[in-house]
Amino acid sequence: MRILITGFDPFGNDTVNPAYEAVKLLPDRISGAEIVKLEIPTVFGKCDHVVHDAILAHKPDIVLSVGQAGGRFDISVELVAVNIADGRIPDNEGNQPTGQTIRERGENAYFATLPVKAMVDRIRARGIPASVSYTAGSYVCNYIMYCVLHMVATEFPGLKAGFIHVPFMPSQAIGKPANTPTMSIETTAAAIEAAVEAIVEGGAGPERAEGAIS
Repeated sequence: MRILITGFDPFGNDTVNPAYEAVKLLPDRISGAEIVKLEIPTVFGKCDHVVHDAILAHKPDIVLSVGQAGGRFDISVELVAVNIADGRIPDNEGNQPTGQTIRERGENAYFATLPVKAMVDRIRARGIPASVSYTAGSYVCNYIMYCVLHMVATEFPGLKAGFIHVPFMPSQAIGKPANTPTMSIETTAAAIEAAVEAIVEGGAGPERAEGAIS
């Protein structure tokens, strides 16, 4: 099995992005699966082409995308991506779509095709806080998750894909409010590795509710 794991480059006012910093720390093999690591640009209309080219080049069985979610306290395994791009801030090339459809002929939403709850359980078993997330936002993270799942639906039917959001790393909290949540990059990498273990094992995970009331 080959797994392509992507992480975004820094964006906004940050000079690092914990997504790719953690991906870089991953071993080259996890539970027997070959790991291909790829940094992708935080740019609407570009990151998807980079991933598409990597899929053609490496022919992975799985694509796992990783992105930063500053303000979140835990590792968030995303369940769904929606067909809308709405940028609160410009991307790294100044693009700032407002309520734009990502794919005109795409579904309103796509669900991750990875074992989301099993991934959350495996991360928690490592002593790392994790949860199922029901919104990947509307920025480039949601964009790449949606685009890859659209590729799965329309071009690569044997491929499976999903997305993980990770918190700020400690150095990013400098100059931010005192209660800004962070996670060490080593812990974040351990969480991603645990998630990959669950993916390789292929179990669906527990049949329990993980949703929030509000």
